[in-house]
Amino acid sequence: MEFNFVLVHNLKQNVESKGTKSIYWYVRIKDKYKGLCLPILAISFTLNVNTMSLRLGDIAPDFTAETTEGKINFHEWIGDKWAILFSHPADYTPVCTTELGAVAKYKPEFDKRNVKVIAVSVDPLDSHQGWVKDINETQNCNVNYPIIADPDRKVAELYDLIHPNANDKFTVRSVFIIGPDKKIKLTITYPASTGRNFDEILRVIDSLQLTANYSVATPANWKDGEDVVVAPAIKTEDIPGRFPKGFKEIKPYLRLTPQPNK
Repeated sequence: MEFNFVLVHNLKQNVESKGTKSIYWYVRIKDKYKGLCLPILAISFTLNVNTMSLRLGDIAPDFTAETTEGKINFHEWIGDKWAILFSHPADYTPVCTTELGAVAKYKPEFDKRNVKVIAVSVDPLDSHQGWVKDINETQNCNVNYPIIADPDRKVAELYDLIHPNANDKFTVRSVFIIGPDKKIKLTITYPASTGRNFDEILRVIDSLQLTANYSVATPANWKDGEDVVVAPAIKTEDIPGRFPKGFKEIKPYLRLTPQPNK
């Protein structure tokens, strides 16, 4: 006996539960020769509808949350500054302890760049407050920035910080750099076993702030004060008027100029 599939009615049923949507298409199987319709089959697909990957240029999701420095509205807290939101898997863990201590020590460097920093994990506020004492003691620092308490995972879901294939409970080590326009300028995600390099994060901030104000890009391994690349959109004959410090043409598409804000 041979069969073909005939869509008898275009009925769809959507069922949402715990962040997923199941979509069902109902079809009947029709006997090719006798025209008999056999029982309905349901074909389903399950989609995640609550979490979407954030992309560069997206508006950073806003939220209200309790922190170790009081309740904040995220966008209001950023104000007209740059911001770094970084997640850590859990309180009272060794790598996280070193990271939050490092950020406290780097705080003057972030301040010089007009950057505010804020941390987040899915632990409650009282856990954060107790852990801060350990960080200050073991890292010889003073945690001088807020840590978001996110026990209901509201922020973690908004920023897609829980990657089930890595760990379905704890947040990964993600970094979001957000501009004064509240748009995401950079994202980096590390596994739980790898601590972040905050020298690299400072370097990236220097690049982002430079390229936001000048038509340049920063080459591989660039550091503040080194030559930068003139944007391809600028014609070679127009470079002297835009970059009076001079330039070096290596190829028509590769022109270097001294960093313009130094």
